[in-house]
Amino acid sequence: MRIGIDCRTILNPGSGERAGVGHYTYFLVKNLISINQEDQIILFFNSLIPKEAAENFVGSHSNVEIKFFPFHKYRHYLPIVYSHILVSSFLAEQKLDLYHNPANIIPLRYKGKSIITIHDLAIYKNAGWFPSKLSSRLFSTKLLIPSSIEKAAKIIAVSENTKNDLREIFKIPENKIEVIYEGVELVSEDKIKDSNYLKNKFKISGNYILYLGTIEPRKNIAGLLRAYKELRIRNPELNNLQLVIAGSKGWKYGKVFELIEDVNKQFGKEVIKYMGYVSAEDKLALMTNALCFVYPTFYEGFGLPVLEAMAQGTPVISSDISSIPEIVGNAGILINPYKISELSEALKKILTDKSLRERLSAAGRERAKEFNWQKCAEETLKVYKSI
Repeated sequence: MRIGIDCRTILNPGSGERAGVGHYTYFLVKNLISINQEDQIILFFNSLIPKEAAENFVGSHSNVEIKFFPFHKYRHYLPIVYSHILVSSFLAEQKLDLYHNPANIIPLRYKGKSIITIHDLAIYKNAGWFPSKLSSRLFSTKLLIPSSIEKAAKIIAVSENTKNDLREIFKIPENKIEVIYEGVELVSEDKIKDSNYLKNKFKISGNYILYLGTIEPRKNIAGLLRAYKELRIRNPELNNLQLVIAGSKGWKYGKVFELIEDVNKQFGKEVIKYMGYVSAEDKLALMTNALCFVYPTFYEGFGLPVLEAMAQGTPVISSDISSIPEIVGNAGILINPYKISELSEALKKILTDKSLRERLSAAGRERAKEFNWQKCAEETLKVYKSI
């Protein structure tokens, strides 16, 4: 079987910096090519990716080919022509038995057998969480995604929540959707930087609460800031605990930084510290050394940061909605993200109860073991074979 996988979301195969769909694609493909030596696997990259980086990613697997989509310069000048005509023609030339796009889109002109992975349908749940470029949004939500969902022979959903959203919004038959959870890297403790590293590099000393993710409305960081402010006012004994926020700026982030400035002014010092985007190495150090990890999101298709924190043994507070309960199970504290007082009380509970933190730390590690990339690859390969 000739299986084509679209790897364009992997911006640099040789880099340790991956996020979102690119993170999923990287680890899925990495594990697929290690367990499948029978089929011919063709990996499609943009021509801007260094050839050497792509080759190093593949290694010595003789059944794996690398292809670069040509005419990449047209992506900026004629995006629809490039993405849906030129890409379709190039894919058709490869005579694939199956094309998998892990980023939920099948080019409009492509007629071959295909599957897609749907990570979330947040834009259908609340359009206000996303930038308001109406023309591109309508093209995607009204044409491109529905067309891809209809054409796909199978759809991989990364959670039961995403599967339920697919069925509710698009009325898809249940047997067309396969739920395959993402995995998490388990990193040995000796490879993780300790608190002295954080103190020297980021000037973080003592205990802290951590949020890590994109700064955007859907993540409910404003709610977290209000809950933290309430926590400090009502519990002076916890005033030595800093809130650390790490992650790149998404959109509509201005309100978050106004709140950070207001809270810091109120307490007369930097009680909330914004780190900006951090490397993969620094992310693990921040997670592992945090007293707890807080992720009060309004909606997630999967919720990888929560799983990453659990894998490192960091106690988790997160939301009781969308996919988060599937991931956390009984290994964390789940709150209603729309209730500030509930989040504040959960913070107090976890910060003042050492035995609870120890129990959640152990439970989180065990829970995280259920999510691994080899299992994800094996189940994905079964979907390929079934088609």
